Amino acid sequence: MSLKALIVQGGWDGHQPKEVSEIFADILRKEQFEVEISDTLDAFCDKEKLMGLNLIVPLWTMGEIKNEQLEPVLEAVQSGVGLAGCHGGMCDSFRQSVEWQFMTGSQWVAHPFNDGVEYEVNILKTSSSPITEGMNDFMITSEQYYLHVDPAVDVLATTTFAISEGPHSANGIIHMPVVYTKRWGKGKVFYNSLGHQANIFDVPEAKELMRRGFLWAAK
Repeated sequence: MSLKALIVQGGWDGHQPKEVSEIFADILRKEQFEVEISDTLDAFCDKEKLMGLNLIVPLWTMGEIKNEQLEPVLEAVQSGVGLAGCHGGMCDSFRQSVEWQFMTGSQWVAHPFNDGVEYEVNILKTSSSPITEGMNDFMITSEQYYLHVDPAVDVLATTTFAISEGPHSANGIIHMPVVYTKRWGKGKVFYNSLGHQANIFDVPEAKELMRRGFLWAAK
């Protein structure tokens, strides 16, 4: 019996949801998933169908989600269906939906230096997660996400916000989660803040984190 994954892509085009969805679908298919890609949030409305999935991958930056679209996802993940995503496609999806944010574990609030920032992603050596096992720190050039993060998450990788111009610097050096997991009922949730555009996944570590995260989260 094959594993089943649903990718729902759309929202703000700047994050290249269509291109990223194809990269993620390719990763999943190589891991023997049967993958459906949908370009409408109405794909979330069929609760019975969602309950039969192993994994839900949201790729929808900004926009609004209706209760009839949201509630089936909350229930499916709570029942054990996995949830995994990246960047704004999962944790800047629906700014008015605190329930979505509660489930996913964080909300983007800023990228103080905008795009094109070179920074290091630091793998937490104290973690025993299979998602980061054997991985080393690596450099990335992209947006550096500043998140408001659920204290319940299990942080697997961080980045450092150095003191720079801006009112946030009054708080000193900040170690910000980049990769984390959490639980939502019986469901497992994986998030990676990397993924501003499709070319981020040309970086082997960024792509491998997604592959491992999908497999870890899947029911």
